[in-house]
Amino acid sequence: MLWIKTYIVYKTSFNIKIENFMQELILFINPLSFLLFIFGLSLFFKSRKARNRYILITSFLISFILYANVAFYRFFTDFLTLPVLFQTSNFGDLGDSAATEIKWFDFIYFIDVILLFLLIKFQQRNVEMKPINKVNRRAYFLVAAAILFLNIGLAETERPQLLTRTFDREMLVKNIGTYNYHLYDIFLQSKSSAQRAMADGSELVDIDNYIKANYVRPNKDMFGIAENKNLIVVSLESLQNFVINNHVYGQEVTPFLNELIKDSYYFDEFYHQTGQGKTSDSEFLLENSLYPLSRGAVFFTHSGNEYDALAEKLGEKGYFTSTMHANNKSFWNRDIMYQSLGYDYFYSAVDYEITPENSVGWGMKDGPFLDQSVEIMKTMKKPFYTKMITLTNHHPFKLDEEDKFIQEYDSKSGTLNRYFTTVRYMDEAVKEFFQKLKDEGIYENSIIVMYGDHYGISENHNEAMAQYLGKEVTPFVSAQLQRVPLIIHIPGVTDHGKGKTISKVSGQIDLKPTLLHLLGVNTKNDIQFGEDLFSPNHHDFAVFRDGSFITKDYIFTDNTCYSKDTEEPVEEALCEPYKEKSRVELDYSDKIIYGDLLRFYENRDEQIQ
Repeated sequence: MLWIKTYIVYKTSFNIKIENFMQELILFINPLSFLLFIFGLSLFFKSRKARNRYILITSFLISFILYANVAFYRFFTDFLTLPVLFQTSNFGDLGDSAATEIKWFDFIYFIDVILLFLLIKFQQRNVEMKPINKVNRRAYFLVAAAILFLNIGLAETERPQLLTRTFDREMLVKNIGTYNYHLYDIFLQSKSSAQRAMADGSELVDIDNYIKANYVRPNKDMFGIAENKNLIVVSLESLQNFVINNHVYGQEVTPFLNELIKDSYYFDEFYHQTGQGKTSDSEFLLENSLYPLSRGAVFFTHSGNEYDALAEKLGEKGYFTSTMHANNKSFWNRDIMYQSLGYDYFYSAVDYEITPENSVGWGMKDGPFLDQSVEIMKTMKKPFYTKMITLTNHHPFKLDEEDKFIQEYDSKSGTLNRYFTTVRYMDEAVKEFFQKLKDEGIYENSIIVMYGDHYGISENHNEAMAQYLGKEVTPFVSAQLQRVPLIIHIPGVTDHGKGKTISKVSGQIDLKPTLLHLLGVNTKNDIQFGEDLFSPNHHDFAVFRDGSFITKDYIFTDNTCYSKDTEEPVEEALCEPYKEKSRVELDYSDKIIYGDLLRFYENRDEQIQ
């Protein structure tokens, strides 16, 4: 029952792409070996009551793991990992979003467990349970092992080096199954814990050589153009680029941002590169120019590492550094991680006047949050660097009626329908924020940077997105929907119509070197994978955490190479040169994080020859 149920869940609850009969066969058999092994343990029980209890409890636990993945997948389009389960301090805040993904009919996922309970309860009591001898047990487990090796063999044939070179959890689930995937995840977590203990500075040699060989010099006309100015970075929650200069029933979704980009450097080919850590991953990319992990959030798994972060470097230059976020300090483990990143102060919920009237959804509305934040900025030592994290435009995108400046869209997806209203509210809040900065005399001596932190509308809403966009959401279109706005506004430089739209393929990994160079800070000796966005030598390249990537001419996603001109698949050889670069950078970044290698880099003259 569990075997067939798992296969049905694969086909109905997960969006697993099947390309041929072999993949379908692998998907069908992959739950079986694990289930045979786990239930086979009951053959060692001598008591029928103990055996039945074991089978029933095991069935429930495995069904719960399967359902947990279903609920998680509905929102994140991803599968659970062990680090995510350890993020218990987030569970309370995640409750509102999680509740919207739990449906009344979800009891169906446990119907086999209910049936099994009834079968056990009403089975004939006079049925004799014959003991299983060693020969039969041995034969049973040999069959289970044979099925496992058949599964792995077919998977390796279909996807060579599956367990050593893939960053895609969907690929793992499709080939080895949900349950074996979780065992593999436990193995990876154990391995990562051991990596730090075994690491030494010699591992930095190849990484340092690679980074130095790929370093691009800053634009000499832009380097230091904002030196000694305040740096205000605003993380715009869940803001995707498709809403910029777009409408809902004739109404602009982002009227203020549309005007602001005319007076700013606006990057319209800028991609989020977050993993399971979502907003915290975007912060990690900004601060370190390193890639997030494929499993869990670095903010949780490696908050004790040594980093060479943006906040720390600006602190050394005399800046007062802070983060402003009207939420619990412990959410995403920020109170611990921010210390490792070198922040002077974290303005959290306790520093704001939060009331039921100025809150909605996940917490304080963006309007009052930004307004109170400017009041706090007035007291900061100058120059300062502060990073602000907005909240209102967060799933499930709830908003009070008085804050709706635009009507909801009309589709089958309530999530997408509400999304436009919360984006419009955030746009209005940002407009008031700019005016407040001007009124308080902070605007003129500041550089204001705003970027979308991650997607807001997942692939689970592709049908509704297709309706809004007026075209099918193919894997090619889905990859392009990962674009988020990046707006760099420098008063006295970009305002009064002097802005410019820059169409370089880039990502959040490029933020740190770009901002430091604008402020006149050299990064030539930094361990970083991003490049200055203003450099004439910047490469048009952005890699996602699953190994997909975007270049000037191609998009590689779902193991398919697409031409950006035709939006059609082309020969995979055309994407081949970038595959190795993607793999190397993700691998090197992982080594730095798992091995905490930057603790050795302070002594780089001794470690790296």
